[in-house]
Amino acid sequence: MNERSLIYCCRDNYLSAGLTGKKVMIRETTEQRAKATMWLWIVLAFGLLAAVVVLLSKVEDTADVARSKTATPLQPVSARVVNVADTEASIEVWAEVRPRWSAEIRATVGGHVIEVSNAALAGQRVDTGTTLFQIERIHYETAVATGELALSEAQLALLRAQNKTTLAQKRFERDGIEPPNELALHLPELRIAESGVASAEAQLRAAVRQLDETTVTAPFSGFVTNRMISLGQTVAAGEPMVTLVDGTMFELTLEVSRENWALLDHPISGQTTRIEDMAGNLLGTATVREGGGFLDPQTRQYRIFLEVAGGENQAILSGDFVRVVLSGRMFPNTLNVPETALTREGHMWFIDPDNRLVRLSPDIIFRRADHIVIHAPNGDAPWRLAVTPLASFLPGQLVAPRIAGDG
Repeated sequence: MNERSLIYCCRDNYLSAGLTGKKVMIRETTEQRAKATMWLWIVLAFGLLAAVVVLLSKVEDTADVARSKTATPLQPVSARVVNVADTEASIEVWAEVRPRWSAEIRATVGGHVIEVSNAALAGQRVDTGTTLFQIERIHYETAVATGELALSEAQLALLRAQNKTTLAQKRFERDGIEPPNELALHLPELRIAESGVASAEAQLRAAVRQLDETTVTAPFSGFVTNRMISLGQTVAAGEPMVTLVDGTMFELTLEVSRENWALLDHPISGQTTRIEDMAGNLLGTATVREGGGFLDPQTRQYRIFLEVAGGENQAILSGDFVRVVLSGRMFPNTLNVPETALTREGHMWFIDPDNRLVRLSPDIIFRRADHIVIHAPNGDAPWRLAVTPLASFLPGQLVAPRIAGDG
């Protein structure tokens, strides 16, 4: 290598080393700047957070607590004074009023309908024996005449048989001998003749009965609810003609649970009950005909049967849905409280003499309308009952009772 080449080589190495050093210096400077920028943002974030905390502490509402000599007002509670008394149990049951008799009157004989009475029109009230329809009678009158003729012939045959028997008996008595058998006295002929008369009489009665059945009458007093036959129509025996329901006697069937059955005063047969409408107005009275003895196979409840005699003083109609009030046993030491006083949990709240709340679980005897009859709890009477208990009530809480009726 000559001197010039050596000079060029040294220059190149120097330049390469200088460039490398510059690159390292530039990289180190960039990293330092990035770290400085990151710390700067951290410091700014902490500073901003501190400023927000200070700002919130200055604008936050503060509650000024100051002592007052005035006492905190007590919670007002609506209350009612309830006294201990003896209460007669009563059971309320809803039932449908049904007529004692309800029948679909059918034609007993067939024939042409020649008359339809106005009493057979739907809605008419009829009495027992009122004529409803008239069926043509000619065929049945002929049957009656034929039956009368047959009866006369049978009676004539009976007279002849009796005469033959009488003559035979006198002949054997005159001769002083005993008849050898019944044939000698013509007794079999006599019995046949007697049977012939009885048969003819029965046939005549049947013919007369069929003739009478051509006039269709009401079997009981009531109301016509439906008519199925028109004038001029031909009916067959057994065909329905009119529907009749009783308007003088009604029946009710009640179902009571085992608990309510135990509240009744037994025996209940013959007891009088109240019948009310849905508004609680008195409609009339009913008499218990029979009750108990068996349970309904579907509901497993006792069944009670009542009867109602319709009249001017009774406003009860067939098909009405009524409330029946049954009187029960007398229970001593009870409280009659409004149903609103019972909470969902089954508690009641009373107020003791110190105006503090007392929570009790009542022993319910029965319910009547919007009231509940319970056994009176142990303690001094009268009781002050919270009629509208609140969920915020606590045992022992001091309250300000407002007795109903006070100013």
